[in-house]
Amino acid sequence: MSEQMRIMRSKELPKELRDRIVARHRSGQGYKRISAALKVPKSTVASIILKWKKFGTTRTLPRPGRPAKLSNRGRRALVREVKKNPKITVAELQRCSREMGESSTKSTITAALHQSGLYGRVAPRKPLLSARHMKARIEFAKKHMKDSQTMRNKILWSDETKIELFGVNSKRYVWRKPGTAHHLPNTIPTVKHGGGSIRLWGCFSAAGTGRLVAIEGKMNAAKYRDILEENLFQSAQDFRLGRRFTFQQDNNPKHTAKITKEWLRNNSVTILDWPSQSPDLNPIEHLWRDLKMAVHKRSPSNLTELERICKEEWQRIPKSRCEKLVASFPRRLMAVVAQKGASTQY
Repeated sequence: MSEQMRIMRSKELPKELRDRIVARHRSGQGYKRISAALKVPKSTVASIILKWKKFGTTRTLPRPGRPAKLSNRGRRALVREVKKNPKITVAELQRCSREMGESSTKSTITAALHQSGLYGRVAPRKPLLSARHMKARIEFAKKHMKDSQTMRNKILWSDETKIELFGVNSKRYVWRKPGTAHHLPNTIPTVKHGGGSIRLWGCFSAAGTGRLVAIEGKMNAAKYRDILEENLFQSAQDFRLGRRFTFQQDNNPKHTAKITKEWLRNNSVTILDWPSQSPDLNPIEHLWRDLKMAVHKRSPSNLTELERICKEEWQRIPKSRCEKLVASFPRRLMAVVAQKGASTQY
């Protein structure tokens, strides 16, 4: 190959020479003759003519941008690693990249994963489910999927939750200037151990929110039975459910203790046979989240105020919100079946 040919392979041809190649092609000359006459590689002649036929010009077209730092092979390998282990860190992916002979920065790896539709997100915490749990969840879902809306409206949903005074686990965003992160208006006050907390028992139905009770001291089976005795039938009466309602509770040991079962049996309470490790099926979980958000907006300063505000905000939850959550129960059941018993998005 001549020196001129080698230069032409590495450099872009002048526009005047590209125009001459096209002119000769239009006059009927073949690729081989043009290549020999103008001392241009035949592959280059073919490429220029093809571009002219496709775009109608020989001028240099805008390029898509800087070439990718990571090869397609390297990107595919990283995607495989992420799909194999979604919890892998970018630093670990960087080491994988180096082992493949493609040293890439963290930003390059992140951009490559974004191009493949993969984004870093906070992993939600979900209960650990065994094969036995998943089987029970599927059986429960199939059993109740075709229950009528009338039957679901007769369910009294219940649960317990903890609400902290200063909400140490909540995130709050502020608008501030650089260097002012520690200015008092831009901070959230905290105290050791969150400033204390209260535990609550609550219930609701499609008709609205029921009783909300602050749990004094440590919760045990006897205290749970007393809460039911003082609040269960009163809530059902408030909702006009009559005596023929279904009571939902999870499988906490206090709920399944002997004295609790005896009280429920002696009072002829119909229990919804609940699968273990299934908070995603209980719509009250969404009400707890609504309550905590509303309470923390009001910034209670002590536990007495926290309890009062909790009860006020609980009563303010609209009936339409409760109806909507109960109506979501069939979709939750379908999601369990679709996930083969695994955790759902709820």
